[in-house]
This record gives sequence, C-alpha cells and structure tokens, in this order.
Amino acid sequence: MPVLRVEHSVSDYDAWKKLFDDDPIDRKGSGVQRYRVGRSVHDPAYVTIDLEFATTEEADGLLEKLRGLWAGPGKEMMRDPRAQVVETVEDVTL
Repeated sequence: MPVLRVEHSVSDYDAWKKLFDDDPIDRKGSGVQRYRVGRSVHDPAYVTIDLEFATTEEADGLLEKLRGLWAGPGKEMMRDPRAQVVETVEDVTL
C-alpha cells in the first residue's frame, strides 16, 4: 500500500490543524483511504502525516496538490515541507 509521508514544521499548530481539517486538497476525493497525524514530543511544532492510498498514481496526484498548497495558502504556515511516496514492505506487531 503506497503511503505519502509528509513532514514539516508549523508556525501555529492549532491554525495548521484547522487548515488540515478544512481539507483544501480533498483527501478523500484524491484517494486517501486512511491517514495518521503525528507530532514530535520534543518539538511540538514538528508534524508528520502519513496518507494511505490504493495506488501510487493517487499518491503522486495528491503530492502535486500539496506542492500547490505549500506554494500558496500554506506557505506562511508550513516551514520546510518534505514529502515522498513510500511503500510498506513490512508491518510487524510485537
């Protein structure tokens, strides 16, 4: 299952979370089946998001939308955004 892994710092977590929840890139309509938001315990301004897709093409499509968001409305809120599409090769529960 392809996962679009996103990492960046935010200037204001609560404002960023509102933007995220408003969903300006239409996650469901873009093929996201599940997502997970993480926040650093040592740096609460650092956020990670894992978005799961059925296909790599859907993940790549949302990555393009994200790049537009980072260049536009999210530019002032998100610092040093990085993202890549990864594939889970092992998932073990201990």
